[in-house]
Amino acid sequence: MKTLDRKLLRDVRLMWSQALTIALVVASGVGGFITSFSAFDSLSWSRDEYYAESRFADVFSSLKNAPLALQRQLESVEGAAHVQTGLTQVVPISISGVSDPIAGQLIGLDTADPQQLNIVSLRRGRMAESHASGAIEALVSEAFAEAHQLRLGDEITALVNGTRERLRLVGIGLSPEFIFAGLGGSPDQRGFGVFWIDRKFLARAYNMEGAFNQVSVRLSPGASEGAVIDQVNRLLAPYGGINAHGRDQQLSDVILNSEIRQQRVMGTVLPSIFLAVAAFLLNVVLGRQIASQREQVAALKALGYGNPAIGGHYLKLVLLIVMLGLLVGLALGAALGQGFVGLYAKTFRFPTLHYRLAPALIVIAAGVAIAAAVLATFSAIRATVLLAPAEAMRPPSPGRYQPMLLERWGMKTWFSPPLRMILRTMERHRLRTLLTTVGVAMAMATVITGAFMRDAVVVLMDTQFGQVLRGDVSINLLQTTSARALQATAHLPFVTAVEGARNVSVRLVNAHRHYRGFIQGKPEVPDLYRIVNLDKQALNAPVYGLLLTDRLADKLAVKPGDLLQVEIQEGRREVIHLPVTGTVHELLRMNAYMERRALNAVLHEGNMVNQVMVSVERGHEPELLNRLKELPEVGVAISKAVMARNINDVTARNILIFSLVLTGFATIIAVGVVYNNARIALAERAWELASLRVLGFTRTEVSAILLGELGIEIVLALPLGMGLGYLLALGIVTLIRSDEFSFPFAIQPATYAFAVVCVVVAGVVSALIVRRRIDQLDLVSVLKTRE
Repeated sequence: MKTLDRKLLRDVRLMWSQALTIALVVASGVGGFITSFSAFDSLSWSRDEYYAESRFADVFSSLKNAPLALQRQLESVEGAAHVQTGLTQVVPISISGVSDPIAGQLIGLDTADPQQLNIVSLRRGRMAESHASGAIEALVSEAFAEAHQLRLGDEITALVNGTRERLRLVGIGLSPEFIFAGLGGSPDQRGFGVFWIDRKFLARAYNMEGAFNQVSVRLSPGASEGAVIDQVNRLLAPYGGINAHGRDQQLSDVILNSEIRQQRVMGTVLPSIFLAVAAFLLNVVLGRQIASQREQVAALKALGYGNPAIGGHYLKLVLLIVMLGLLVGLALGAALGQGFVGLYAKTFRFPTLHYRLAPALIVIAAGVAIAAAVLATFSAIRATVLLAPAEAMRPPSPGRYQPMLLERWGMKTWFSPPLRMILRTMERHRLRTLLTTVGVAMAMATVITGAFMRDAVVVLMDTQFGQVLRGDVSINLLQTTSARALQATAHLPFVTAVEGARNVSVRLVNAHRHYRGFIQGKPEVPDLYRIVNLDKQALNAPVYGLLLTDRLADKLAVKPGDLLQVEIQEGRREVIHLPVTGTVHELLRMNAYMERRALNAVLHEGNMVNQVMVSVERGHEPELLNRLKELPEVGVAISKAVMARNINDVTARNILIFSLVLTGFATIIAVGVVYNNARIALAERAWELASLRVLGFTRTEVSAILLGELGIEIVLALPLGMGLGYLLALGIVTLIRSDEFSFPFAIQPATYAFAVVCVVVAGVVSALIVRRRIDQLDLVSVLKTRE
């Protein structure tokens, strides 16, 4: 072994605790990067592979009823490579022993005409065969089957066009259209299932033989999606076609891509903080280590070692620490990434959602970590190795000392001698004090970033289920009907209040900007399903004009007072112009609101509704839900309590895990910063502290002088950390914002308190470790050190 390599191992052994803490901070940065980006890469790869294998369509459209002969015209659309038509209906589902409302989407499959697009993957069992008599054979979506522990051969009941039909489960399947399962963007694997059944039976049940109500189109390479959509809309317009759209409005794809984007943001922002702190620690710790070995550098030069050899020796020290952190970070990131993918597998259903750690990610992580470390220590290494041997043999020139600023201001008597010693040291090492304070503040900001998400979920749940949804059950009717249905609903058992709504499909257009969605017609002063701003202010539905979600107004580039073109997608399919009366900051989806009777007038219809919100006597919701299952005019009944439970089951678990991971990383940062700076201060002031011990100062008093500096730095870091945490959380909320979802920005006082406790505890633990080293100071050997 070479002499310099033996010296390297000896140096590492002497500073092993500092090297370990720095390596752990590097591991946190690398681990955070690998965790987020490997989960992002695994989701993206699984999505792309599944979309390709299943021939996922590019354009989608729904309509009322069109003859199969129209398919040939659709196939002739320029830019359309493949066209697939189908039948689908949403129906109420009943399972023995389950009182919660369940919606099932029935999709017709023709065994004689295999799918060309959106191909269903068979997980278990077999495909459904043509219906002859008895129960109807069906494939069921995997997530729904697992949520209800359904097995092959089980039977459930579906209300198909007013008739109860038994569905016998013969297979379990997956579809690229339903990677994410839920209604309205909320995860609901228990309350929403997909069932693939014989198309001929479905067509007979709804009098749609020789017809279709759903179209999927796969584009030719290089084709214009917008041009294809326009042609499809033109052909489907006479048949009540709802505007065609691309994948960017396909619910499952939207939710999946939103999660992928969030992982990319998290994998960029937070690891950058960790690596910045690691670079700071390497600069301070190794800068001090190298500077303290000036005499050894001079001796090495006298023995014939050149600058490249000496510089390489110290560079090896840096790389050894970084490589240790890199290896730990890769292992940690791979384990956490695999765990995150396991969580996603419960929400997003792929035939194969395998975790993969791409070699490119390892190369990027290693390159960034090594580059940050080398750049952080290059100046210290260069300054030391370029010293002439004679200069290096002499100790560093003493600093220029002068009264500190507070003393020059005449405040000397305000502070005790130990406190003045602490403040003088901090003033003379301003950069180190600043960087230490910022490092601890970053640790605190990371804790706040992880914990604030729990606050955001609380705000989300309170806003949506406490302020907006004040009713208990939302009833979607199969057909738009007279508002007299509200009176009939009010007479159902245990119903205490009723509120009707009219929702109509529209295309909102402003110049070249457009959005396909719904206008929700509500009472002027809604009570059971309110329009509530994020500040919990309830708004009225405008009597003339539209109230838009702020994200929708931004997307369409309109402001209050502007006229918006509204293309009605029902009935006469008229095109009208309505003014924008205002905007509302809502969390979920992009919505447009109008007073219900005014919307009825715009549609040239009477007093009509197609949705009813009801309040129910406490404890009697199951009885009402069972009664609603018997009503043929009811399409889907959605329970607020069930919806809230489903969201809590998925989001609360994921947020808690993510928060714990960030808190662990932040604790490592705090310990790394505080402990290393305490060790550096101890090394720099050992002679001074030993002298104080000889002069009669107790161990406690000596420790207070050293650790008091760290205590002040932590105190200074707390408000700075709160501010950084606020800005970091706000930045993340802004970056992950999407059309369908705006994550609420809310940080509760308890979150700040939790972050303070985490940082203070990390500081106390570090201080106790250093205090033990102070108590073990060898006064004789320290006082022999030449200054």
